[in-house]
Amino acid sequence: MANFSKSTVPQFSVEVYQNEFLPEGGREVNAIVTVASTGGGTLGGAPLTASAAPSSIPGRAPAAAVVVMVDCSGSMDYPPTKMRNARDATAAAIDTLRDGVSFAVVAGTHIAREVYPGNGRLATADSRTRAQAKEALRKLSAGGGTAIGTWLRLADRLLGAADVPIRHGILLTDGRNEHESPEDLHAALAACAGRFTCDARGVGTDWEVKEVTSIASALLGTADIVADPANLAADFTRMMEHAMGKEVADVALRLWTPVGVEIKFVKQVAPTVEELTSRRTEAGPRAGDYPTGSWGDESRDYHVCVEVPRANVGQEMLAARVSLIVPGPDGGAPQVLSQGLVRAVWTDDMAASTSINPQVAHYTGQAELAQVIQQGLDARKSGDVDGATAKLGRAVQLAAASGNGDTAKLLAKVVDVVDEATGTVRLKAKVAEADEMTLETRSTKTVRVKK
Repeated sequence: MANFSKSTVPQFSVEVYQNEFLPEGGREVNAIVTVASTGGGTLGGAPLTASAAPSSIPGRAPAAAVVVMVDCSGSMDYPPTKMRNARDATAAAIDTLRDGVSFAVVAGTHIAREVYPGNGRLATADSRTRAQAKEALRKLSAGGGTAIGTWLRLADRLLGAADVPIRHGILLTDGRNEHESPEDLHAALAACAGRFTCDARGVGTDWEVKEVTSIASALLGTADIVADPANLAADFTRMMEHAMGKEVADVALRLWTPVGVEIKFVKQVAPTVEELTSRRTEAGPRAGDYPTGSWGDESRDYHVCVEVPRANVGQEMLAARVSLIVPGPDGGAPQVLSQGLVRAVWTDDMAASTSINPQVAHYTGQAELAQVIQQGLDARKSGDVDGATAKLGRAVQLAAASGNGDTAKLLAKVVDVVDEATGTVRLKAKVAEADEMTLETRSTKTVRVKK
């Protein structure tokens, strides 16, 4: 390990956890890949390229840009305190910006309007521009419809004009996207994907969970509910602090597989479950890249599942090579930050070949937990009591077994738990809408493997 220095970029590491042993003829190989970024590493002495340059090297301007998109539709006036809370939250986010970061504020209705600084520009954060931006926020008022795709496209134009590696959006909505078609929103997300990351928040309980989570998923950000508008300022401050901690952009997980090996799936499994399989972009013979977005000082886990050719006892092979990469300078060869290997070894030792790696078992359960919560809530909404009870009961069982206490608490607001070990539950007769939406929005959040 290289010595850390505040003047250098984060150091990345890749660790692979798996049971590499297969029975004769066995084909499926599962591995959990843990990627960690720790601040100030030297990456083997090689500086990162400009596309992934650190945003906090002393003497260098922070290489980041942020656009805050605030819902100003008519529903934000009910109650009137909601609009005031949104203004206060945006002001708190602006106060959290580091000096030198480029930023803008967009008001979103059935159209998107630049609130500050205007004229298609970004401002540079300092005491003067922060004060000007907060003064501009005082003029925000509620009125009009909701067309989130237009907000995202304006944010993309503004962020695209910034010559910085870290581009980030924060989006707040309190209602459903009723003034554009789902196809229009999908097209906007497709156009923005890979160009900037975006955290999305729903305030109150009149918005659509799947809309907000789809925005965060497509743009590799976070999604959450802020049921009480009074909590917006604290949430916006945390989001902006997290965004300001990002130092390396456009990081991808590159998976290379030998001839005859097929990739069954690639998914992020911590801190949230996020399907990446369909986001693959080809990267040369038998190699593909899966986007992971921007990184600060953090750790994430990925589940890789591949299918290898059948083989006899005693044979072994490299099933996959996992590399963490960033773009090279001027479109050149990408820079490899770290690598890990996934292996397959065929054995006649039944104990070895039937053992499930603890990390693989844990995250398989966490992925199922997210799935059955969604299925259970969908069944509940459709009036399928038996289906909802079965799925949410299974969720209670999985949450208890994995130690996912936060999800267990959310489930307990939707069902009465009779026996968590067996997943025996009863649906509550009355459930607060905020509680149900919170469970749905946070269903993909996972816990790490117990040590």
